[in-house]
Amino acid sequence: MPSNSGSFTPSSPPQDETDSARTRKPDNTAFKQQRLPAWQPILTAKSVLPGFFVISVIFIPLGIVLLLASNDIVEVSQEYTTCTSTGNVSCDQLRSNRSSEAMQESCTCSFNITVPAMTGEVFVYYGLTNFFQNHRRYVKSRDDVQLNGQSVSAATISTDCEPYDKVNDTFYYAPAGAIANSLFNDTFAIQNADGNNLTISRTGIAWPTDKNQKFNNPNSFANTVKPLYWQKPVTELDTDAANDGYENEGLIVWMRTAAFPTFRKPYGRITGGLQSGIYTVTVDYNFPVTSYDGTKRIILTTTSWIGGKNIFLGVGYIVVGALCFATAVALCVVHNITKKKSATTVPR
Repeated sequence: MPSNSGSFTPSSPPQDETDSARTRKPDNTAFKQQRLPAWQPILTAKSVLPGFFVISVIFIPLGIVLLLASNDIVEVSQEYTTCTSTGNVSCDQLRSNRSSEAMQESCTCSFNITVPAMTGEVFVYYGLTNFFQNHRRYVKSRDDVQLNGQSVSAATISTDCEPYDKVNDTFYYAPAGAIANSLFNDTFAIQNADGNNLTISRTGIAWPTDKNQKFNNPNSFANTVKPLYWQKPVTELDTDAANDGYENEGLIVWMRTAAFPTFRKPYGRITGGLQSGIYTVTVDYNFPVTSYDGTKRIILTTTSWIGGKNIFLGVGYIVVGALCFATAVALCVVHNITKKKSATTVPR
């Protein structure tokens, strides 16, 4: 019989287990063993309160400057959705009828707008409401290869442009897609009190990168037709050859889709400013809006070093600065109260 005395020596683990345990052990380095020096800021009243006060001192004056600069901008707008022609024809109802006969029938209306004195360059904008240029399928419905002037055909037009891509296998729309097909095509003519027409320049309103890089005319517009809802082809958008075709700045501005359903886009520029008075705006009414409960308006505005009129940035800076100042004052009060309590507390 085996003896019960003596020591018991356990068997050693298999070689593969020791190798596995050894490989799982991190290297004995300062980084892997977390022995690197570390610094953690300790937030105290002396370190936090000055930061709040500095932010308030910077933001509040900056917001006031931005607000004053925005208030110096002169802007006037006039809605003309329900404008009627001289023959007492409702242009919006006529354009809401999408028949070919109604689309070919012209409709011109006029209205007065009271303009204060404007100095410098005056920008003319058109504004739309309830028009969703940010719809996913609408945004995709364009052919950038075509707009860049590269050679395309009815067979190579992007399928994202359907059903506004081609008429048949031979002719295709120029430009193709839903964005181009819905181009804002109202035209404005502005007369002063003396009956003289103001010169509205339709150039200098698009982004230079769009104008010089993204939009170019092809060598030929052969085998192309005008979009379905256009009154004239793309080669007749402007009498100026440098502002015609795909390089037309009105088209370029429209192709840069808006982020919100209420937006404005530049239409043109008036140099030399405007005198105060009543001006007559004559509109060649082509763009329908009442079918989707939208409205449209014309805006005349000046600019400053901050751009167009917008009080949001100035108000935002003032509000943030005021909140930081109020927070700093509240923290100061709390800090003083707790400091006095700790000083008067008698330890047991």
